[in-house]
Amino acid sequence: MSGIRVSPATRVSDEVFRGVVAALPVMIGILPFGLLLGAQAAQKGFTAAGLSLLTGLNFAGGSEFAAIALWASPPPLLTIVLVSLLVNSRHLLMGASLAPYLHHLPARKALPALFFMCDECWAMGMADALDRRARGLAPALSMGFYAGVAGALWLLWVFSTGAGVLVGPLLGDITRFGFDMAFPAVFLVLLKGMWRGTRAALPWLVSLVSAGITWHLFPGTAYYVPAGALSGIAAILLVGKKA
Repeated sequence: MSGIRVSPATRVSDEVFRGVVAALPVMIGILPFGLLLGAQAAQKGFTAAGLSLLTGLNFAGGSEFAAIALWASPPPLLTIVLVSLLVNSRHLLMGASLAPYLHHLPARKALPALFFMCDECWAMGMADALDRRARGLAPALSMGFYAGVAGALWLLWVFSTGAGVLVGPLLGDITRFGFDMAFPAVFLVLLKGMWRGTRAALPWLVSLVSAGITWHLFPGTAYYVPAGALSGIAAILLVGKKA
């Protein structure tokens, strides 16, 4: 294909290292959230091992906070599962956008990539893929880079949540230090790296406004997640038709 050149041979270890280095600023933002989740889980009777197992198997962030908030004795498992599915519904869109970059891979490689997909590694992986594609490199998505980002974030999340169970009660409410703004700030920086103009950002704006309105109309629920996702899809379809 004209304009497309195969990426120069690079050791997988070098690409993994590049992903880990790129993830370092994001890891700084994730760490206090892991400790915060651990502190909340300790109040519900979780052990460090038990919470690490939960966060390792359900690597999503928001749904873990929802599950801990709903946890009781005995736990309402069906409610927790349904709320987790609702909060994680955004992964349907993220996975769909990532799928074209994985279609050439066998299932044994593509499925683990989707399992370890979270908001941050999805955004960083997509931004790197867009940059590589703009430079004419193929494949656009470097699996080594993606593995480095996802692996580093997963390990930190599992470790920090487990550590939060042990040290969280000693730290008290860490949100008083403003740490709760770390994740939104990091994610805004990630979105800046994916900026492709006002028209391309319109679905993001529609999704944001819809989610915000739904959050105010239905406080204490997770309805804003599918509302934002569905309105974003509708905006993408409308913008595509007018293009």
